Amino acid sequence: MAPRPGSCTDTQGNTTSARYRPRRYLINRKTPLALALRAALLGGALGATGVLPQFAWAQAAPAGARQYDIAPGTLDQTLGRFGREAGVMIAIDPELTGGLRSEGLRGTYTVPEALSVLLSGQQLEAVSGPSGGYRLRRRNAVPTSATVPAEPGVATLAEVIVSTSAARDGTTEGTGSYTTNASNTATRLGLTLRETPQSVSVITRQQMDDQGLTQLTDVLAQTPGLTVSQSGNLGSDSSAIYSRGFAVENYQLDGVPQLNSNYNSLFQTADMAIYDRVEVVRGATGLMNGMGSPAATINLVRKKPTQDFQASVSVEGGSWDYRRFGADISSPLNQAGTLRGRFVAAYQENNGNVERYHEKREVFYGVVEADITPKTLATVGFSYQSFDITGIARSGLPLYFDDGTRTAWSRSMSAAADWAYSYRKSQTVFGSLEHRFDNNWRVKGTLSYDKTAFDEVLGYAGGGYPNQLTGAGVNLWAGRWSAKPEQTSVDLYATGPLYLFGQEHELVVGSTLARTVFTGPTYGLWSFDGWSGDIANIYTWNGSTPPAPNNPPNGKLAYTEQLTSAYATARLRPTDALSVLLGARVTSWRTNSTTSYDTGESYVDDRKENGKITPYAGLVLDFSKHWSAYASYTNIFKPQSNRAVNGDFLDPLIGNGYEIGTKSAFFDNRLNLSGALYWIKQDNLAVAIPGAIAPDGSQAYYAASGTKTKGFELEAAGQITPSWQANIAFTRNLTTDADGKALNTNIPQDSFKLFTTYRFGGFARGLTAGGGVRWQNQIYSEDMGPLGVRFTQGSYAVVDLMARYQFTPKIAATLNVYNLLDKNYYTSTSSSFYGTPRSVRLGLNVSY
Repeated sequence: MAPRPGSCTDTQGNTTSARYRPRRYLINRKTPLALALRAALLGGALGATGVLPQFAWAQAAPAGARQYDIAPGTLDQTLGRFGREAGVMIAIDPELTGGLRSEGLRGTYTVPEALSVLLSGQQLEAVSGPSGGYRLRRRNAVPTSATVPAEPGVATLAEVIVSTSAARDGTTEGTGSYTTNASNTATRLGLTLRETPQSVSVITRQQMDDQGLTQLTDVLAQTPGLTVSQSGNLGSDSSAIYSRGFAVENYQLDGVPQLNSNYNSLFQTADMAIYDRVEVVRGATGLMNGMGSPAATINLVRKKPTQDFQASVSVEGGSWDYRRFGADISSPLNQAGTLRGRFVAAYQENNGNVERYHEKREVFYGVVEADITPKTLATVGFSYQSFDITGIARSGLPLYFDDGTRTAWSRSMSAAADWAYSYRKSQTVFGSLEHRFDNNWRVKGTLSYDKTAFDEVLGYAGGGYPNQLTGAGVNLWAGRWSAKPEQTSVDLYATGPLYLFGQEHELVVGSTLARTVFTGPTYGLWSFDGWSGDIANIYTWNGSTPPAPNNPPNGKLAYTEQLTSAYATARLRPTDALSVLLGARVTSWRTNSTTSYDTGESYVDDRKENGKITPYAGLVLDFSKHWSAYASYTNIFKPQSNRAVNGDFLDPLIGNGYEIGTKSAFFDNRLNLSGALYWIKQDNLAVAIPGAIAPDGSQAYYAASGTKTKGFELEAAGQITPSWQANIAFTRNLTTDADGKALNTNIPQDSFKLFTTYRFGGFARGLTAGGGVRWQNQIYSEDMGPLGVRFTQGSYAVVDLMARYQFTPKIAATLNVYNLLDKNYYTSTSSSFYGTPRSVRLGLNVSY
């Protein structure tokens, strides 16, 4: 929200130095050109919705059949990839397959049919075994039920077992799916979505590629139940993510919690090139995080090296001089395949739909896996991301004129001063060691070091109310914050089966230590001696006046945050149909910030919580082959950085969350359906006080007790037929205070999201077409403008379309049209910040 007297946002991030460097990119702005072509080609993607999954599957293909697109290669490689995609185990004898090639597989087949095609032209056949797997033998070989003794003098080679998706590690790359077969974000147990007694949504690699979702906020805007309340350009702290009525504050990388250090918007600019999927658990997740609001946890799961060589390069172009280049290479690094590596790089540069905006991204990622023993896996990796914006505005222009009438700015008009910028950089080094024991227990330890830097010089025309005739009356808000936090994390856990009373149960125990530190200078905010932020005429303003204020460091801030926790979760199976999940986490947390100003004043904020216990309980009952019912309870605890009018921090947020629902899985977990009802009760919920400022210049809040939240969610994700993928969700949420008054009205109560793709056969073979819609109901804020009225953004829908044509198995082009109907809408209720107008991207991908 744009700061004004009484509505300034928190200043806790105004730390550390990075040199002040007013910069400006001068790039010719081009109109989107002929890329808007052929949107009519995409119309067929949205037909035939509403058909029951079972009926559609039965009509599309024989029972057990699915769609494959496996490129030609060595016989070992193609059989290995087929085994992973089909979920079957294939025993391969190198003596039989060595030196042989396969033409690959493209089309819809059952497993026996697919194996027949893959082995065509070879003197080999696949024979099914009693366990459901397959082994290869020469045609016309004598079938045996026992091991055949080797011929005298002939060496016998052991069979090589190809691991498949049966491992349930959740990887989505290469599956073509809009869902995953496993998730451990909620409990650390490798459960399917149906087995998890909480609402879990997954945006897979395939959906990211189909929709062109290149940054985390793109992904979250498409995620069921999440809302991006964007009050300004991406790259500052004014684009909060909401779930179930509350701001999301918990982020994980590969399941390891990340400390936000009071500035978790840093995660929002993450580039998605290096990630396999994003898992989102809605509701309180204290079991895996120890602390947090009852909103959600966002887990970004990195790509891994592949068993077989694969490589791709891509190039994209689009509206507002958008250009992006990417490369992704993965390969075994030795002949045995026990050492594997992967490297990913991406570069992006573009202007924006508003004046003066320019963005540049650089991404590098490398990871190596080593099978130290057949049961011990070591992983080391690094990542680097930089995100650089000039002409950034933390809000839009004012919503009202000084007489109380509404403004109506052009969507291309920027509120940014031309000297305002945001620069972010993150570097991560990580390593893990994992060992599997003979009794199926597994132990994994992860060590990571993250060094982040951000430097933001603020200058945006969000203050005051302009005169409708003269354009006078608007002023700039200016300031700077900067920091270089460094986080070290250690995560260790063990998980495995327990056998009691004739049933197999599961247990996970673990511990996490995370520490973030930084020391650096502080800067002034909002007002400066000898500087006026007044803009003479907003109608003719070009962003160059007034110049940036003189804002040297005015003090120093030393900050430390540390979290130590231990947890245990058990999945008990009283019967085959009933699972009981019980767990708890014990957390100790401390933060210390010491601010020393040049004037001699100093402030110390030292807060801690020791031995805080967060319990968890869940119940899952399978009442049919495909359907389950579940219930869960989670405890809510979160220390708060919000301040009261007197400057004191609010007491920790406390409460309880309850959820019941039903889930189902079809086609071997390739289609997941869910429905959930939830209730949340909280005390000490931070609610902003209009017109009130805390002593440090931040927004002042009061702690509301007895708040209640209730809602429901419906979701379907995955494969409806072998050629038809979809992600569909509807959510409703209502938060009220103890008197029943609605809270958080600046985010929608109702939202609907749909995206679907269909891969054509026959005469249109090679074409995949799709589209989607995002709809939300009205949002509003009270006490807005000079007359203190309600501002409302009515309900709206945004329609997107895509098409991809596979020219050859290795070359494909993808066209995306965003906001096809060019809907004009505000993305928040705090200022005139508009949603992105219609835009187009065209990309070419070449794989090897």
